[in-house]
Amino acid sequence: MKQKIGRSYIKCRLKWIAAVIGCGIVMTAVLFLNEVPAGEIAYGMLLCLGILLVAVTMDGISYGRRHRELLALRQSITVSLENLPEPGEILEEDYQRLLGLLAEEKMRIWNTAVSEKRDLMEYYTMWVHQIKTPIAAMRLTLQGEDTPAARRLMTELGRVEQYVDMALTYLRLEEGGSDYVIRTCAVDDVVRAAVRRFAGEFIDRRIALDYTPVEWETVTDGKWLTFVVEQLLSNALKYTGQDGTVRIYREGDDLCIRDSGMGIAPEDLPRVFDMGYTGQNGRLDRRSSGIGLYLCRRICRNLRHEIRIESVPGVGTTVRLTLGRPAFVAE
Repeated sequence: MKQKIGRSYIKCRLKWIAAVIGCGIVMTAVLFLNEVPAGEIAYGMLLCLGILLVAVTMDGISYGRRHRELLALRQSITVSLENLPEPGEILEEDYQRLLGLLAEEKMRIWNTAVSEKRDLMEYYTMWVHQIKTPIAAMRLTLQGEDTPAARRLMTELGRVEQYVDMALTYLRLEEGGSDYVIRTCAVDDVVRAAVRRFAGEFIDRRIALDYTPVEWETVTDGKWLTFVVEQLLSNALKYTGQDGTVRIYREGDDLCIRDSGMGIAPEDLPRVFDMGYTGQNGRLDRRSSGIGLYLCRRICRNLRHEIRIESVPGVGTTVRLTLGRPAFVAE
């Protein structure tokens, strides 16, 4: 570090040092031509070099000290213009004024962006809540009919509700939502609530559900965990063909959801949790949004759960939720 500061100082002051040395050489030549004794010339030169050395040393120490002050400011969490050292020259004062103008412009842009994002989030949140009213009305209307067409419409309406819930969940996560209620939760209650939502689709598509109550309790947020299990069940149903099977079981500290669907290509597995990534299966099924698993991972991280996926193309997919450890909401 000291060598770097020294090189920087020499590079910055090189012109002035060269000018002083050049002036000394010129004065020495003039004195020599005027037949001033060599001893007196040497004495004067040594005295000037000593003064120059002391001046350069003191200036170098001051240069290094200012560098360390600025470095400390850069490494601090909050940096404000008020913390900057007093300018030692007019150029430094000009630079600090420019920094002030840049800081003001940055703050203006930041405040504008925050305001626009807040307005947009409020609009989307209001829209999501308002769209639930006609959805509920449609569900009530369809519940009075027991026909194949009505059941299909109920299934599609359920998917619309699911997409609305995904949008609302995304908005809450982006807002840094802290509406987590951590308590001891029965895993069977979570699974039953998720299965109940897709009961009609299980029946219509003749997909078998292999589920035996796990009689297991964990510390988590039941609402958010239910959303995760619903998303995983939705994916299992989406990519499992007619007469397929979805199995829900416990294995150690893992809640496993296994389907007999098309599976996931090996090259897609590392990216299935990326936002917007749909992979080969998403290109085959245009209903895929690429946001469900992304939300699941974010929620699991907030709850201090783990989510992993194992899959074999043509055989099926297994999603593992590690729930054994106590949940803790991230800030």
